[in-house]
Amino acid sequence: MAQNVTAPDQKTDRIVELDALRGFAVIGIVLMNVYVFALPAQAYYNPIAWGGEGPMDRLLWVFGFVFIEDKFRTLFAMLFGVGCMILLEKTGSRAWRAHYARMVVLLAIGVIHATLFASNDVLRAYALAGLALPFLAQLSARALIAVAVGLVAVHIGGGINLFGSTVFDWLAGRTNSDVVFVAERNFGSDQASVQAMLERGREGFGERVFRRVAEIPLQIKVVAGSIPLNLAAMALGIALWRDGMLAGEWRTFRLQRLAAICAMIALPCLFWLAWWVGDYGFPGALVGPTSLILSAPFDLALGVAYAASAMALFASRGPATERLAAVGRLSLTNYLMTSVILAAIFASWGLGLFGYVSRSEAFALSFVPIAAMLVWSPIWAGKLGQGPFERIWRAVARLLS
Repeated sequence: MAQNVTAPDQKTDRIVELDALRGFAVIGIVLMNVYVFALPAQAYYNPIAWGGEGPMDRLLWVFGFVFIEDKFRTLFAMLFGVGCMILLEKTGSRAWRAHYARMVVLLAIGVIHATLFASNDVLRAYALAGLALPFLAQLSARALIAVAVGLVAVHIGGGINLFGSTVFDWLAGRTNSDVVFVAERNFGSDQASVQAMLERGREGFGERVFRRVAEIPLQIKVVAGSIPLNLAAMALGIALWRDGMLAGEWRTFRLQRLAAICAMIALPCLFWLAWWVGDYGFPGALVGPTSLILSAPFDLALGVAYAASAMALFASRGPATERLAAVGRLSLTNYLMTSVILAAIFASWGLGLFGYVSRSEAFALSFVPIAAMLVWSPIWAGKLGQGPFERIWRAVARLLS
């Protein structure tokens, strides 16, 4: 079996396979992000909260939970860690200062993005978790894997501390306890709470901006809770880069073997968790902890499976790989512009479809921004190279550093 050898593109000094993997991740994120724009917040995790009446909607929930939710964000975080480490190694004596400048600017972009468009913005989490990356710079691949495992354990431990009494009360039949009530409001199908989220989703642009600005401290506090899991993904990505997997140095068989092992670990557990919460009728007390905590290690494992499979497929550098690489080169711009398109479809200042579509209809509409980025990215990258927001990010960061 021939060895995969990844060489930088001679014109751009970029690794095509890594850019294609980043493009694949950005596209996958849209498939779940659409629900943030289209449905009440509870429906993102719970199919019976809103828009999940038909069998196709339930099947899409299972598909999303098992194959999409947090898998592509995990993959994106892995690649973010790799990108940061590559820049840290290139920057030289001012590496730390330049890195922290980039994280400050990225945090600002994320806060603006969350205020104007996507309340589930991941850039804030990446920027905060990224503050720790310079401390990982000297670690070996094996040590980085140990760090990732430890951080996942921290995430699960924190989740058990936060949600443990909720799950225990519900399973013990204490469905009227305060913690179960709070979970039902946030992750269940409590009609008053769902109606409140419907009204919020249909607010005007000015109302949204005013409310979200006032909530910025709370946003940062909530996002901080995701730091261990995001940093775990980043550390794992750097480990796989240093071990040669994400650098394109592994043989195809080795990539396929890793993908198969990770998938065989993750998929049965994810399908079982989906069956478990569905069999109990999707109570918020189980849906929230399952989506946020119990699925986390399996989401990470499946993200690694996706990365290994994609690196094996992208080695041939066919037309699809080149197009995905263009999407990946404009990953920040594409991530932000898909929010603009989704807002134009669902927000009150756009077509106003929020809350008027089913889960399956929302999923179908997610392919509008996906198609758009597949069309515009090769054109922009071919003529101008970096995307506009990539240029802004780096230019402002250079001024600060």
